[in-house]
Amino acid sequence: MAQKHPVLVTGGAGYIGSHAVLALRDAGWPVAVIDNLVTGFRFAVPEGVPFYEGDVADGALLARIFAEQGTRAIMHFAGSIVVPESVENPLKYYHNNTAKSRTLIEAAVTAGVPHFIFSSTAAIYGIPEVSPVTEDTPALPINPYGWSKLMTERMLADTAAAHPLNYCALRYFNVAGADPQGRSGQSTAGATHLIKVAVEAALGKRDHVSVFGTDYDTPDGTGVRDYIHVSDLAAAHVLALEALIAEPARSLTLNCGYGRGFSVLEVLDAVDRLTGARVERRIQGRRAGDAPSLVSDNGRIKATLPWVPQYAELDTIVRHALQWERKLDDMRPRA
Repeated sequence: MAQKHPVLVTGGAGYIGSHAVLALRDAGWPVAVIDNLVTGFRFAVPEGVPFYEGDVADGALLARIFAEQGTRAIMHFAGSIVVPESVENPLKYYHNNTAKSRTLIEAAVTAGVPHFIFSSTAAIYGIPEVSPVTEDTPALPINPYGWSKLMTERMLADTAAAHPLNYCALRYFNVAGADPQGRSGQSTAGATHLIKVAVEAALGKRDHVSVFGTDYDTPDGTGVRDYIHVSDLAAAHVLALEALIAEPARSLTLNCGYGRGFSVLEVLDAVDRLTGARVERRIQGRRAGDAPSLVSDNGRIKATLPWVPQYAELDTIVRHALQWERKLDDMRPRA
């Protein structure tokens, strides 16, 4: 069993980062959080976790945190994630996701922090010609968001070749759901993720769900995606950290998905099934840059890590998302 080093989670007040904090804490790791709270929520960080409100571009603050916490590993979630916004405002994405990551990597090297886990994305594959997608599928992003993440992967690879640092880049497919114990979930207003949008519509917070394109070469004509439960994804981060500590000379790049996809209509049917009501669907044209199907080949992560998903059923993912959305309603007057 790997020694449990102190871990700094960047963006730990955000959706995926807060679940990583929970997974680390549940497994007994010392953990601290840095988040600028632009999109994160202070309530998402558990009591007793050292919290620093600040930016990963602040090298002096990072040095202080590393010294105070004895940081030996970084899980880097901080960044911007909205694909259409990245097309409209590319410089924001190259600043938040690429330039700030460079500052963070440099601070880690300077302080001698040896392990780095990076929140990457299947968006680096663009519109792949094959599905499922392996880690060796050519990385050809079609938007600045994907490029900003791929550039950071490249920086990590080059840095690991030159310095005593190893890393794991985890390429997420479509992250959804919420902590089964109701401790965290997707809390962002105006979120664009399908399952979040659909449960908001089911609970009366939106009057419809837009379905973008029904003429794809898929079984029902709508886009197919590989949805992964956020808690299974968080568990993969903890296992990846153990792997980095166990083999300091090895770095990893791993897809994070279940290896099977669901269409937009199948997701909406699941929401209907669990609520007993029908979400209104409004058919619209295809969006630029949407792949017909984006499904992971997860053979490598299963061969590399002892990762056994616990929440892989679509109905489970949707049920946990619904439970969290209802809890947000109870929290909102006080938050």
